[in-house]
Amino acid sequence: MHTEYRIAHPEGTGTPILCIHGVGASMSSWDRVIEQLPVDRPIVSYDLRGHGGSDKPAGPYSIDDFIGDALALMDDLGIAVFDVAGFSLGGLIAQGLALKAPDRIRRLVLVGTVANRTEEERARVEQRYQELATEGPVAIAQRSVDRWFTPEYIAEHPEVREQTLQRMAELDPAAYTAAYRVLATTDFADRVHEIQAPTLAIAGEGDVGSPPHMSEYIVNAVADGRLVVIPGVKHNMLSVTTDRIAKEITAHVDD
Repeated sequence: MHTEYRIAHPEGTGTPILCIHGVGASMSSWDRVIEQLPVDRPIVSYDLRGHGGSDKPAGPYSIDDFIGDALALMDDLGIAVFDVAGFSLGGLIAQGLALKAPDRIRRLVLVGTVANRTEEERARVEQRYQELATEGPVAIAQRSVDRWFTPEYIAEHPEVREQTLQRMAELDPAAYTAAYRVLATTDFADRVHEIQAPTLAIAGEGDVGSPPHMSEYIVNAVADGRLVVIPGVKHNMLSVTTDRIAKEITAHVDD
């Protein structure tokens, strides 16, 4: 399978960082954060299967597919040990990497990620998946914008709504649905206690799909965890609070 990727600071001699994007996005969603990360480290970003310039094999997909793709990419690049930062679905993939290959993950950063969903939360994400499967990404795009951004942010940045709608209109519907199914059905709650890598979990105070209690659960379960809750934001923290995300990641991987 072809995986599209980029490397910032390829000449860096520090521990590489792998940045994993969320469902329906691409590696470019990390660009503004990467610009502020340490320049002495190679930073790898890539398009998940079914996204961007990577191959879009027929589904269904599994979380193991995504984990395997990430490890294969790092193998191809000759990178044995690395830090990993994952957003949303990328955070689930990052958890899976830390569980499957603990000897390869030095530091773990989870942004707006999922763990220990309640029954009500499982029902809501299952409903969103069913709506996506029957209506398609364009039809549910408006609802997605309102889940990802606060009304105040949309009022200050009205272009965000149109940009998000356009991005979702360009998605491969089958691949997006296959990837969303993985997001909707994966939960490592019963295994996160096995994670040994020092873990930073960052949550948006108003995030509905990945609320702060999920990040709190993770940091309380892992061997070494730290929680950051960013006030006044919903899910899409990579674009809304870029500076803060970059600052927290830098502090975590440099300690």
